[in-house]
Parts: sequence; structure tokens; C-alpha cells
Amino acid sequence: MKDQRWISYGLAAAGICMLLAGLARGEAADVMQKAVMICLECIGIR
Repeated sequence: MKDQRWISYGLAAAGICMLLAGLARGEAADVMQKAVMICLECIGIR
């Protein structure tokens, strides 16, 4: 049971590190830009 808990904590820490690395590189803006373009294409504006 303790091993599973450490694995969970390790994966959570790795996920947080990846999230912070993506934010530091400015990838959130790129993802938002792509999401907006997809939504505009779906409703036929672009």
C-alpha cells in the first residue's frame, strides 16, 4: 500500500513539473490559440 502511495506522489510531482515547464515555455498561449481556431472552424467563421 505504501509503494502505491509513493508512486502516486511521484506521478503527481512529475505532472506538476511538466505543467510548470510548459507554462515557462509559453505553450499555454499556443494551445489556447489552436483551440480558438478549431472552435471558429466548427461554427463556420473561418
